Amino acid sequence: MSPLEHRVQGFHNDEVPADWPAISDAEIGWLRGCFPQLEGDAPVSWHSPRPLSAAAIVQTGSGPVFLKRHHRSVRTAACLMEEHRFIAHLAGAGAPVVRVLHDRDGASALEQGDWTWELHAVGEGIDLYRDAPSWTPLVDLGQARDAGRMLAVLHRASAGYRAPQRSTHLLVARDDLIRSSDPIAMLERDLAERPALAAYLQRQSWHRDLRQSVLPWHAGMAERLQAEPRLWAHNDWHASNLLWRHDGGRMVVDTVFDFGLASPTSALFDLATAIERNAIAWLSLEQGAQAVHAGTALALLDGYREVLPLPAPRVHLLADLLPLVHVDFALSEVEYFHGVTGSSANADAAYHGFLLGHAQWFASRDGRALLDAVHAAA
Repeated sequence: MSPLEHRVQGFHNDEVPADWPAISDAEIGWLRGCFPQLEGDAPVSWHSPRPLSAAAIVQTGSGPVFLKRHHRSVRTAACLMEEHRFIAHLAGAGAPVVRVLHDRDGASALEQGDWTWELHAVGEGIDLYRDAPSWTPLVDLGQARDAGRMLAVLHRASAGYRAPQRSTHLLVARDDLIRSSDPIAMLERDLAERPALAAYLQRQSWHRDLRQSVLPWHAGMAERLQAEPRLWAHNDWHASNLLWRHDGGRMVVDTVFDFGLASPTSALFDLATAIERNAIAWLSLEQGAQAVHAGTALALLDGYREVLPLPAPRVHLLADLLPLVHVDFALSEVEYFHGVTGSSANADAAYHGFLLGHAQWFASRDGRALLDAVHAAA
């Protein structure tokens, strides 16, 4: 596949040319000398349509493996190993996560030129949502309930894991800003170390925008989050990051993968992210109430509570987190598109449509109806 042929998921529920070229046979040939798992001819059987990196399933003599390539400005080997250590902890605690593979020197991430590489075993299960964009609703309520149940299993396995905050802001979900008593002041301090984001925000009336669209949801949040313990979390819990298996007449989660957004946030942040990712058709908001799947949100919550209890005050806090969980990641996407890919259109979409637009949507009739449904579940 040539770079011109490779297309990925765009911001508008469309296909667009990839920012990163598809993984080539020549690259796999070079990597064969580093990873013993890439034995044989190792042809590519599938290229991922996800837009923020390049990934492929490669067929080898001992079975398929999942190969992923990042630009080094986005992920260094050291940064990737932060994710890999978390995955290893979860596996050791019995969580069904994908297995990270190591090169001949025992490293789980490899740098070469402009690129950073990682290799994973292909997880057990059926990839039901392989081609679904991250904001495609999960409408099967049985699957939503089991996804919530598995998220609680993952949180139980994560308990006790201690590691510092991620070494990058780029394409990582954090809750630093929403935990802060003064998010604007905190962001201003951060901009000294985030020049691409600073350069973009200089073109916007960002103080006013945040005060009008985001900060009304933040009133009192910092104080309420003080009692919410830090927990290393997945932070991108969508059906397309889960593999499934048949269990009688239903589908249940078999394996969890894609920990690229993982960081120390909290259990409620992760669950709120799961609801935001799976219960709202963000790419089809013109459908009005039909874009909102309150049943999915409640099924995720019910499944979670089957494993880990959530008393009423924490459920109310969960609902109040929903309009805010996207904030840190939206800013990281602005930074990525402006500073790494140089796409002004995508940076604008991340800022106006994602950062501001999602918060504004929750103030709409349909957004408030979803919040009310989660509050009522307390």
